[in-house]
Amino acid sequence: MSVLRQPEVLGRTTRRRVVGVTAALSAAAVETVAVGCWFGLVVSSRTTATALAGLGVLFCGSLLRTAIFGVTVSDLGARLQPQQLGVTVALTAGWIVWLLVAELIGESLGVAVAAVVFAGMLTGQFVLERHTFRQPTDRWSFTLAVPGLLLAAGASILLATVWFTDWAISSSPYSLGSTTIVLRIGAIHLGVFAFGLFAFLAHQRRFQRLLDP
Repeated sequence: MSVLRQPEVLGRTTRRRVVGVTAALSAAAVETVAVGCWFGLVVSSRTTATALAGLGVLFCGSLLRTAIFGVTVSDLGARLQPQQLGVTVALTAGWIVWLLVAELIGESLGVAVAAVVFAGMLTGQFVLERHTFRQPTDRWSFTLAVPGLLLAAGASILLATVWFTDWAISSSPYSLGSTTIVLRIGAIHLGVFAFGLFAFLAHQRRFQRLLDP
């Protein structure tokens, strides 16, 4: 029977897609802000204070992203579960390991190796996340590897903009009373934007796989 003859089916499908896109946008926005702040703190200064502050921001962002996933796909996400902390720690640790691997190897090779390692860790984290919220896990991990690869690619672009580029565009000074405002856009800002785009594509694919009938 045609879907046009079953408006309730079309309505459910539309609602699922809207929920999926909204959840993907929310998860991507949270992750972009958290990773961008953490990365900015780590790059700007390597003091103990900035490291701890960055780690706190990254952990809170990971916890919120996990909560968004849980609320979207499971009733368990409405309240904090001990298992959710494990998923959050796994995601936070993945980001730290990614940066450490890239820095230990260095140069473009370090970025490439770190991306491969990070993609694998993200895939494992996605599997753990589905298991935590009692969602079916595909036997063939390719469906979860693709979002992992997308996120790792976005992270590599973010890192490359800091390591291999050094430019910025500044606007003309604008006077506002006794204050002078200058807008400045650097390579890292474009890197954060690119990461956010890849994060949205990755999360959209994840939610689409779970919410589509």
